[in-house]
Amino acid sequence: MTATDTAHAVDPERGTLDKAAGENFPVAPFFLPRDWRADLMAVYGFARLVDDIGDGDLAPGGADARLLGVAPEQSDDRLLMLDAFEADLRRVFDGTPRHPLLRRLQPTVRRRALTPGPFLGLIAANRQDQLVARYETYDDLLAYCELSANPVGRLVLAVTGTSTPERIRRSDEICTALQIVEHLQDVAEDLGRDRVYLPAEDMKRFHVGEADLAAPTAGASVRALIAFEAERARELLDAGSPLVGSVHGRLRLLLAGFVAGGRAALAAIAAAGHDVLPGPPQHGKIRLLREVGVTLRGKG
Repeated sequence: MTATDTAHAVDPERGTLDKAAGENFPVAPFFLPRDWRADLMAVYGFARLVDDIGDGDLAPGGADARLLGVAPEQSDDRLLMLDAFEADLRRVFDGTPRHPLLRRLQPTVRRRALTPGPFLGLIAANRQDQLVARYETYDDLLAYCELSANPVGRLVLAVTGTSTPERIRRSDEICTALQIVEHLQDVAEDLGRDRVYLPAEDMKRFHVGEADLAAPTAGASVRALIAFEAERARELLDAGSPLVGSVHGRLRLLLAGFVAGGRAALAAIAAAGHDVLPGPPQHGKIRLLREVGVTLRGKG
């Protein structure tokens, strides 16, 4: 058991929130107003916990299960846990939730007039992960990202009071792109979970089988497939990047960081020759800062 697991077993709320430091993108950076940071961390706690349930990454001991009213011996049933979590989410809107992370979320929901839709989407994505392990087409993958990624951007806009139909559309493009980038970084890890987020039609097109994804390093066909999917993600990032210029102040810097993080990750994948199988290619801080500057200047 890791130190984080131990902390989670003792204090599920603190253990989950502590994971923010290890995320690919800043969750609630210091330069944001304090009330934004508090509300974004409350949203993060929800999103992190639902992903941990869906991935089977909860700390041993069943603390979260007990809080959600699930018997410890049933806590390894992910669908049951997601159902219990959804029931507790609904109490955020019309009662008193049981889990401390959802009690933390309740004031944010009321203060920002948040609706259940984005939260239910994230639960639905994790429920889908238990039932669907392969995606036949790119459109199928985009439909999954509509549940698994796009709600996060919509919640950021809602918390900061900047939602408009155009901004939501741009945000969806950015969030889908970032989800695809994460899938590209995690091909080997996802395969270890018996999940493949590379569309089957594209794998066939590039003559890539799942055995090729299980290799220690990528062959030419896998590299060509990753390059193809990376370009799709880049096009989505570029399409969504005008969102950054549509807002002002500290929010503009936050959104620029999201776009820049995706671009830097794509640059690292390209620098590795599109070989993602040994593990996620890493980019340096200098590259990230350069991409932030490019994004703030409205260039791509």
